[in-house]
Amino acid sequence: MSKHLIAAGMVAVCLCAASAEAQRSRSSTCADCHFARPEAPAQDHLNSWRNSPHGRNNVGCEKCHGGDASTYERLPAHARILMAGNVKSPVNRRNLPTTCGARHVGPFVAFQDSRHYQLLEAGQEYGPTCSTCHETVGGELLSPKALEGRCGSCHGLDEIAPRAGRPQLARRVYERLAALRVDLKAAQGGIKKIADPERRAEMLDAYGQAEVPLTLRSFQTSRDCSCGMTP
Repeated sequence: MSKHLIAAGMVAVCLCAASAEAQRSRSSTCADCHFARPEAPAQDHLNSWRNSPHGRNNVGCEKCHGGDASTYERLPAHARILMAGNVKSPVNRRNLPTTCGARHVGPFVAFQDSRHYQLLEAGQEYGPTCSTCHETVGGELLSPKALEGRCGSCHGLDEIAPRAGRPQLARRVYERLAALRVDLKAAQGGIKKIADPERRAEMLDAYGQAEVPLTLRSFQTSRDCSCGMTP
């Protein structure tokens, strides 16, 4: 057998191993079992998880729902799982901010300083929660236009909440933020091409500092446009 064939075989083995490892990193014991049982409930929920950032980053079902992901035994696997309608469930709409906020700290802190959070804590049925904008499991990030539509479903004319101009304001702000992020990304590409290591490190530090106000502004806008605290 030629050296080229041996080398090609070794590469193929490595690629297969890498693919298997990648597949394992995206797997979930809970999801594996539910996918294997077509009669299991909420198959659309499973598919949303598989195609979401949560699925791609191996954030398993148990991270939000609880249960024991180390076993395929039905009863132990579902121990202590509470349905979403239970007020003590971590995926109850009122508890979602705390559940999601365990990993998404910045948005959770900003959300706590909003009128939306006050409505949710007061038990109002129309008080928005994380899934109102990001869907139940997909972790959807809305475009500025989609954000305007989502906000307008409540804040549009003749709807349940005041301040009909807020959706349009939110869209304009996020469009500007998106444009600035495009400019920053282009700058990052140029920084990586700098030959001098010290100069490159200096510019990367400046790049990191430039990202801070954009992140803060995103959080502030999400707070202020959440039926903002100010008139």
